Amino acid sequence: MALPTRSGGLSSILGAVVARTAADVVFVDGVRTPFGRAGSAFAETRADDLVVRVFREVLRRNPGLPPERIDDVAVAATTQMGDQGMTIGRSAALLAGIPNSVPGYSVDRMCAGAMTAVTTLSSAIMAGAYDVALAGGVENMSRHPMGEGMDPNPRFLAERIVDVDALIMGNTAENLHDRFPQLTKDRADAFALGSQQKTAHAYAEGWIQPDLVPVATRSAELGWGMLSADEAPRPATTLEGLGALKTPFRPHGRVTAGNSSGLNDGATAALLASEAVADELGLQKKMRMVGFAFAGVEPEVMGVGPVPSTEKALSRAGLSIADIDLFEINEAFAVQVLAFLDHFGIDDDDTRVNPMGGAIAVGHPLASSGIRLMTYLARDFERNPSARYGITTMCIGLGMGGTVIWENVNYAGSKA
Repeated sequence: MALPTRSGGLSSILGAVVARTAADVVFVDGVRTPFGRAGSAFAETRADDLVVRVFREVLRRNPGLPPERIDDVAVAATTQMGDQGMTIGRSAALLAGIPNSVPGYSVDRMCAGAMTAVTTLSSAIMAGAYDVALAGGVENMSRHPMGEGMDPNPRFLAERIVDVDALIMGNTAENLHDRFPQLTKDRADAFALGSQQKTAHAYAEGWIQPDLVPVATRSAELGWGMLSADEAPRPATTLEGLGALKTPFRPHGRVTAGNSSGLNDGATAALLASEAVADELGLQKKMRMVGFAFAGVEPEVMGVGPVPSTEKALSRAGLSIADIDLFEINEAFAVQVLAFLDHFGIDDDDTRVNPMGGAIAVGHPLASSGIRLMTYLARDFERNPSARYGITTMCIGLGMGGTVIWENVNYAGSKA
């Protein structure tokens, strides 16, 4: 669209703005590496090389997209240093062979980094500034342990801006148990067992594998290998075993390694486009963005963040929780998911919730996980054409929540 001339005056400029309509954003494709356990398969693999692998795969899977048509690249990492630094959105794009003309940048919103990369790029598409964008997220916690290089301002604690627990995620989960006594350890363990069982079922049915990108691994001691499936799942998990685990964050606590996500390595990527351009290029459309929201809560109970972010996103979209057919909720801690379900009156074992399992089983490489949720939801929609709306939501460190609402492009009408 041509810019209005200076002689056109303010009314000409305002007319041009009013005439523009928001573009629909579609999720074209999403892929991820298998998630490794920290200290294991990817311990000697660079984080930027993990991003390169998923970028190349998403482009390979979508040959109708000329790479030069990508308008921008955004990659999230929580610890932005070393091989996760140097503006990884730009550096990984160059390493992946994306043309020099395509810019890139980095994002940090802790665990919601990849989610924020998607929503930020989508906002530019909605505004008509971009046609196609590539989002990603990565965390190699083997090479960059949580909190590495962190230097919290002493005023946080000295002036009681946040409680000391706010800086230790496991303590925030224990605080949720304190605040909502009905969220018992037994319920958390049962939910964790369900995550393991659903993940094992999803693998057995072949639902997860199509979006996994095998990655060559190297160990100075063991030599070369290949990781083609998530390392973390424990399909033999039992309630008895979960009940016997230690509670590392406080004596006689309720949060354990079994009802929490682990420390993991991995990368994700998502291809986004305006619906019109996706149609022009013949790209597959998996789901359509309806809206999104982020919200803040008390940092010491950060796990409840998805509640206000979901309420805000639903209100902006003119929807209610009853309109949502599928939920992909990041399982940072089981208690965090249970707090969300209780607030909205959803049963712990509701089949609409994380039907392929979640982070308790497959892992949570921090900034990469938002796109993992989206990739799962796209597969959920594919198997459930009678489902119209779904959400991806997650809690975020320092007291935040993020929620994105999506519509199934293959929606086949009423479930009746």
